Amino acid sequence: MDPATSGPPPPLRRAERLDPSVFQLPADRMRAGYYSDKYFVRTREVLMAEGEAPLVTVQAFQRNLAWVSGTDEAIAILKLCLTEGYSFDDLDVRALRDGDRVDPWEPVLEIRGPYPAFAHLETLYLGVLARRTMIATNTRRVVEAAWPDPILFFPARHDHWMVQTGDGFAAHTAGAIGVSTDAQASWWGSEGVGTVPHGLIAAFGRDTVAATQAFARHMPDHVRVISLVDFDNDCVGTSLAVARALGDRLFGVRLDTSGNLVDRSVQSQMGEFDPRGVNTRLVENVRKALDAEGFDHVRIVASGGFDADKIRRFKNAGVPVDAYGVGSTLIRGRYDFTADVVRLGDRDVAKTGRRYRESTRLEEVR
Repeated sequence: MDPATSGPPPPLRRAERLDPSVFQLPADRMRAGYYSDKYFVRTREVLMAEGEAPLVTVQAFQRNLAWVSGTDEAIAILKLCLTEGYSFDDLDVRALRDGDRVDPWEPVLEIRGPYPAFAHLETLYLGVLARRTMIATNTRRVVEAAWPDPILFFPARHDHWMVQTGDGFAAHTAGAIGVSTDAQASWWGSEGVGTVPHGLIAAFGRDTVAATQAFARHMPDHVRVISLVDFDNDCVGTSLAVARALGDRLFGVRLDTSGNLVDRSVQSQMGEFDPRGVNTRLVENVRKALDAEGFDHVRIVASGGFDADKIRRFKNAGVPVDAYGVGSTLIRGRYDFTADVVRLGDRDVAKTGRRYRESTRLEEVR
């Protein structure tokens, strides 16, 4: 089967859920309601003051076609942060798995149990599901657009450092082959990947060749040497210079031309295309130049402003990109989750416009 036409493998669906200890939750503060919307905390207070522990069923869902992530983390919150005096055995929890594709309004998580045990946790598990599902869905879309070329997950610098671990795992589940920080790779026991950066080139006096040679000298053999070649706005010339200097040690070059610049190799070819940034003509120029000098082993990584639509345009045009680095576009969008109390005991009590939704896909959680 041709991988280019068969599509990527499905998202990673682990046989075992992640252990709650992986998430390093501040359980005491979560249990106390420190991170929860106040009205959920007060709901618990009122029920406990009244001596009431109604048996309720809560379902969580969102409104888009999406690839869910965050279910294991949400379950960990339920296991570790229930109200004092309650245990996870007091609940019946069913959930989808990270990586599952979900339809609009489809329940992702169902909790049945005494409401004071978990009322204060709704803010937490909904926020986890919303964030991780956004990352997984955005990543899955670029993975499918780029297939069979791989996606590198590069948004770390565009967001708060505390989101890295779960975001990296969501991207990994969705099919990204690499992440840029060790934290992002920590939940599956890997490490970050990366290229020669602009900062190192500047530190070597704007000499991309010298910076790449130093990188190659000091990195272990398993680290692929990929040189960033847009520092002088001459991706063709710099790619050739680095390839001549490093030969087989050079795994690839990365094109990351700023969106307000026109690369030197493209300036004489401007016409009926947008010449700014990383464009189809620039990639073709670099590929032709490398091949002409026998450097056909050197891969091309493209980055800078890529999303699923731009990747799809490159793929449809047959542009010779070997991998895409995608950053800030993967942390945008809305996949807001909602949770409703839909049953009180066996009685339907959902608010108008909502209802209990049957699901044969939800799996019992132990």
